[in-house]
Amino acid sequence: MNLRRTLLVLSVLCVAQWAVAQTRAPSAPSKLPGAALPEPPTLSTVDWLRRMHAASRQRTYVGTFVVSAATGNLSSSRIWHVADGDVLMERIEALSGAPRSTFRRNDHVMTFFPEDKVVKSEKRENLDFFPNLPGAPDSAIGDFYDARALGKGRVAGFDADVLQLAPRDGLRFGYRVWSERRSGLVVALQTVDGDGRVVEQSAFSELQFEAPVKTQALAQMMGNTAGYRVEASSLERTTAAAEGWSLREPVPGFKPVNCYRRALDGEAKPERTMQWTFTDGLASVSLFVEPYDAQRQPREALMALGATYTLTRRLSDKGGDWWLTIVGEVPPQTLQAFAQGLVRTR
Repeated sequence: MNLRRTLLVLSVLCVAQWAVAQTRAPSAPSKLPGAALPEPPTLSTVDWLRRMHAASRQRTYVGTFVVSAATGNLSSSRIWHVADGDVLMERIEALSGAPRSTFRRNDHVMTFFPEDKVVKSEKRENLDFFPNLPGAPDSAIGDFYDARALGKGRVAGFDADVLQLAPRDGLRFGYRVWSERRSGLVVALQTVDGDGRVVEQSAFSELQFEAPVKTQALAQMMGNTAGYRVEASSLERTTAAAEGWSLREPVPGFKPVNCYRRALDGEAKPERTMQWTFTDGLASVSLFVEPYDAQRQPREALMALGATYTLTRRLSDKGGDWWLTIVGEVPPQTLQAFAQGLVRTR
């Protein structure tokens, strides 16, 4: 998969997921300092996640977030997050890698690439705010994750409750979460595979609550496209059934949240590609299906970037050839389950 296409595929993941994938650090605590202190309150899985979900939407903060993968990749970002009534805004500035700035106002996302003088603009529904909670968790999430309080820790100078989210099957990763004690905001996170290994970890290295950041100031920065070429993504809401696709059977725990016709690059027409997104309440998986083109599609492959896996595969069904790209923060067997279950209905 060429670099531009890879970046475009990954860009459809929520900005919060992108922030985590770009910013986790080896400094996220692997042991629990202060574990002898009183245990945090006992809450159900759903109650813990609802608390984190509310904090991500109700608190204003500024911080530097760092991420590392088990492979040694390390990067960081600066995050400005503002909650102002019904308006939620974020600015994410990459501090490593290629320069880029991502702004979002509710469902509107704009990513600035200063080296290319290009701005990618699109509307997205069901977007997450940091860390990666796609909506208020419902009771079903407790069927797939167990929550257990591990004790207390300290991150970026803040006391935190430490929570373990253990999957009940092999289709999803586990998590160790440091939740700021007063607000519930996630301040550090480890993603753990089925063997207990940390595949990705992240933490704020510096954090300020109620920082003096205004939505108007971020909106002005977001709207300042002078000198940039604005490329607007054309998304059209659809259904998998309308596009002629279905799953033989659901992948346990994963529910569809949206489906669009979209373009992955400037040459493709919006109707050429279907994007079908699923979530289990924590992890998400996106399926991209487009007509197969031997001149454009690379070889079938399975790639990993931290906790994010990408699977590419050629499909032949109903007399046609298709190219499938699946991206998700899940184990490879989950992507395989989606790939094996996808069928053409017409």
